[in-house]
Amino acid sequence: MPRSSFRHNRIIRTLIASDIIILSSFALINPIFAVFVTGQVSGGNLAAVGFATTIFLLIKSVLQIPIAGAVDKTLGETDDFVAVFLGSLMVSAVPFAYIFITSVGQLYLVEVFHGLGAALVYPAWNAIFTRHVDSDKVGVEWGTYSTLVGLGSATSAALGGMMAQSLGFPIVFSVVGILSILGSGLLLYFFDDLREENGNR
Repeated sequence: MPRSSFRHNRIIRTLIASDIIILSSFALINPIFAVFVTGQVSGGNLAAVGFATTIFLLIKSVLQIPIAGAVDKTLGETDDFVAVFLGSLMVSAVPFAYIFITSVGQLYLVEVFHGLGAALVYPAWNAIFTRHVDSDKVGVEWGTYSTLVGLGSATSAALGGMMAQSLGFPIVFSVVGILSILGSGLLLYFFDDLREENGNR
């Protein structure tokens, strides 16, 4: 049976839209993160910024493979969806946590949590996208995803610094968290489609 066209492929369109919202919102933080840590966190300096990034990437990288293996062992895609949705909500909580950080130690703990959420999202998100990408439009759909996420992130990066300067860090972090939750909630739009295609497993 031929795969549906991209225009009618709700799963692919929703995955792309969700990531555009979440990743573009987090791009608001990218240009101000170092300034936030060095200026607002007790004991924060450029070394702490580097360590925080390293902790996030290490946790994400180390946990992705075992999480991906666990997801692959289970029939159906319900577990993939749960991993993506739960991980997205965890990532969405990170900007709110930044508002209450007062020490470098707390920053590192938040980045551990951030890394765990990202490790849940990426393998499962890619698994769902790969299974449902239209066979005759693989390049177009991956290219569309990369282009739209890139454009959204570029726009947000330009806005992040201006927002922080005029509104302050707490407002920026709150906006990022709220947008990320909305992006995560959007994933619910195709949950029934996955269950139907996999026999409600």
